[in-house]
Amino acid sequence: MIEIEKPKIETVEISDDAKYGKFVVEPLERGYGTTMGNSLRRILLSSLPGAAVSSVQFDSVLHEFSTMDGVVEDVTAIILNIKNLAMKIYSEEEKTLEIDVQREGKVTAADIIHDSDVEILNPELVIATLDEGARFHLRMTAKKGRGYVPAEGNNNDDMPIGVIPVDSIFTPVSRVNYQVENTRVGQVTNYDKLTLDVWTDGSIRPEEAVSLGAKILTEHLNIFVGLTDQAAVI
Repeated sequence: MIEIEKPKIETVEISDDAKYGKFVVEPLERGYGTTMGNSLRRILLSSLPGAAVSSVQFDSVLHEFSTMDGVVEDVTAIILNIKNLAMKIYSEEEKTLEIDVQREGKVTAADIIHDSDVEILNPELVIATLDEGARFHLRMTAKKGRGYVPAEGNNNDDMPIGVIPVDSIFTPVSRVNYQVENTRVGQVTNYDKLTLDVWTDGSIRPEEAVSLGAKILTEHLNIFVGLTDQAAVI
């Protein structure tokens, strides 16, 4: 049986808003720091479930290259702002979100009308800016998903005229960094120390994201475990 030093994980820091976490894993066999860091980073950025807007519909707007009277931003800029909307959906069905305001000033995510199954996590997000007397009416469809889905993937043949499919960024993890350094075990320095920095949109805590990412990786690796019963148990 091959003896491998059992590593430990330490939560070094969790920010007050629980959107950032720093984790250290050591000691790892040489090379495993990069292997695990890169694998977890890819999974965290691509495979975790979340919620996002999949289509929008403005009054009197047929495509994303339009402009609206009394609205400073064009439709393309508004859609880019909507992509930054962070939310939780507590049911499996699609949800309709709506904004209907008539006032001068900024329209924010706090103006979104939704039911009890939806929680807006960044109500301060600016969506549009209105001139005096302008009205802003927007309907959005939001749903659960995984990773990234381009607008083409959200386009259905039965969509009504005026409904604009948008890119959906479902992943709740916005950024992941990892660093691999040397660490010592006794007199031996041939081990890796993995430092993982994780930023989220607030819909999931960093430690929950890392744990879920590791579970997803484990499920995929388990496919190979059953190839033979002759492998030595470590």
